[in-house]
Amino acid sequence: MVEQGKKAPDFTLPSVNGESVSLSNFIGKNVVLYFYPKDMTPGCTTQACDFRDQYDVFEANNTVIIGVSPDAPERHAKFIAKYDLSFILLSDEEQRAAQLYDVWKLKKNFGKEYMGIERSTFLINAQGELVKEWRKVKVKGHVDEVIEAVKKLQ
Repeated sequence: MVEQGKKAPDFTLPSVNGESVSLSNFIGKNVVLYFYPKDMTPGCTTQACDFRDQYDVFEANNTVIIGVSPDAPERHAKFIAKYDLSFILLSDEEQRAAQLYDVWKLKKNFGKEYMGIERSTFLINAQGELVKEWRKVKVKGHVDEVIEAVKKLQ
C-alpha cells in the first residue's frame, strides 16, 4: 500500500521503446507519477497536454513526469507522436503498478460496472518518498495544483 511520508512502492514497466523503466531509476529527482485510464480519450488527452505544456516548469524544478495506463506500448507511441508528448509513458497492461498504488478500482459508466484506473497523481520527492497524492482527479486545473506542490519541494 502507498502511504504519504513513506517510500513510494517501486515497480518496473515497459516504455514505448521496449526498455524496462523502474521508479527507482529516478532517485535524485522528484517524480510526478500519474495514472490515467486510456490514451486518446478526451480527459486523458487534455491531462497529457496540460503536463506537456508545463514540462519546462517541471524540468526547472528537478521533476520528471511519468504517465501510466493499461495501454500497450504501441498505443502509447501513437499517443506521444500525435500530441508531441515530452515525458515518459509506461504500459501497465497487467495493472501491477496500479494495484500497488491502489488506483485499480471498480468503476461505473452508463450503468455498466468494470475495473479500471481511477485517475490519480502521486508526487514523490528526490529521496523516493511519497509526499502528496491526488485521487479521483478532475483534469481542469490539476496540473497547476501539482506545480504548486512541486515548487514547495525546492
